[in-house]
Amino acid sequence: MNDGAAPRGPVLNDEQFRRLAAYGEVEHAEAGRDLYVSGDDSYDFFLLLTAAVDIIRDATAIEPERLIFHGGPGDFLGELNLLTGQHVYLTARVVAAGTVVRIGAAKLRRALAEQDDIADLVLAAFRERREVIRSAAGEVLEIVGHPETAATLELRTYATQMLLPHTWRSATSHPGRSLMTAAGLTADDLPAAIVGGSVLRRATSRTLAERLGLIYRADEYPVDLVVVGAGPAGLAAAVYGASEGLVTVLLDRSGLGGQAAKSARIENYLGFPHGVSGANLTRLAMIQALKFGVRIHSPCAVTGLDLSDDRRPTVLLEDGVRIPCRAVIAATGAHYRRLDIPQWARFEKSGCVRYAATELDVREYEYQPVAVVGGANSAGQAALSLAAHGATVDLIVRGADLEAGMSSYLTDRVRAHSRIRIHTDSTVRELAGDDTLTSIVVERPGERPERLACHALFCFIGADPVSGWLSGVAKADDGFVLTDSRLPTGPRLPFQTSASRVFAVGDLRSGSTKRVATAVGDGASAVSSVHVALTGD
Repeated sequence: MNDGAAPRGPVLNDEQFRRLAAYGEVEHAEAGRDLYVSGDDSYDFFLLLTAAVDIIRDATAIEPERLIFHGGPGDFLGELNLLTGQHVYLTARVVAAGTVVRIGAAKLRRALAEQDDIADLVLAAFRERREVIRSAAGEVLEIVGHPETAATLELRTYATQMLLPHTWRSATSHPGRSLMTAAGLTADDLPAAIVGGSVLRRATSRTLAERLGLIYRADEYPVDLVVVGAGPAGLAAAVYGASEGLVTVLLDRSGLGGQAAKSARIENYLGFPHGVSGANLTRLAMIQALKFGVRIHSPCAVTGLDLSDDRRPTVLLEDGVRIPCRAVIAATGAHYRRLDIPQWARFEKSGCVRYAATELDVREYEYQPVAVVGGANSAGQAALSLAAHGATVDLIVRGADLEAGMSSYLTDRVRAHSRIRIHTDSTVRELAGDDTLTSIVVERPGERPERLACHALFCFIGADPVSGWLSGVAKADDGFVLTDSRLPTGPRLPFQTSASRVFAVGDLRSGSTKRVATAVGDGASAVSSVHVALTGD
């Protein structure tokens, strides 16, 4: 066994330890006993009174058993999967007999809600341990694939957004080829995920979530509030709902953060004077949601609503599961528009057409020619992020004036950057290349078409509402959901739809302002309306 355990990290003082112990039961643990083992569906939180415990990553086909953490009297065991519901992937083995305090998941959530100082310390420790595990035990989940393909990027993005400890291997690298050989993988099996020694071929975020225990299970618990969509509006609604005593479930079709998570940098969000990436903002919101007891399930596709009982709406999932609840907050936002030109779908599948400029996306195209299509803030942020990583960027804007759709703080920087070339009043007419994108053709009225070298096209041309699942809810002609004063009949509570227990927030709502701060305000405010609607239940 590797004897290099991780540092101890945040610890409870004696008074905090006693206060937290009151939520559990004392039991004796003999040396050699496993408190939990990798592969278990779930586990409990443990305080160590007199016992000592090793946290171990089990041996694999190519790696020996490894010591991750050694806990002694005064320590506590656990990390983020205690709150996310992810299956156990490390083993806790008693190495010195003694007493422990066992605290079940429900009581731990109650303790974190009631004891603010303990919650802050425990969550800080959980986050620190997750980072240690990502570096020291990333082999518990290994992903291998071709980095440029859309399927691989989707899988890697999901693992990153959900803070899953994992190791990435490019199929073209020596470690990647070695892993493929050891796992018996061929090119047709990619992307693949190796989870605790078992192999997922042609892995997707859904199949990975199923293996890790992150999908919604029908008989889990009674639910007060279901929030559908985990962008800024949905995350805010979930945080406020759970923090105000509602049993809250957060569902999302693909991952966390919505379109905001795909933003390279948000520079005008209150409280972040140096800007914040959408991915980092999402991670912070996820930790905050878990702190208050939100149950997060993703990917989890919602296909409809059953509104036959006005006071008990039921959310219908793609796999046939039904979630009855007391209220629903719809925050599914909008999906990206695509250009109607030949070869778009082919290059989209190969990963050469993208709808985000996250760190993962940008890193693939350092010092290469790329194009960004769009004239709003998201396009400007993407162009600046790509250029900062050495890419040469052609920014293609359909309108005649860059300032018409982009904030001035961005337009000034975009115009000043030496690696960004602006094409206003322009349209992409052609994508060219064999296996990968090599060039695009751009056309401007009255001028000859121009062919530009391009290895990836980043598309930010707006979005259409994801409202098809809201059966029985009134919508505007463009598909956005009507709420409160926009409904023909009233009066209605703020954010309330034509269904009394269904509320809509963020970009999904007709007439909304498409800003992150506005979406967060919508989500938080809608919870107040939910409480009013539930009065008398």
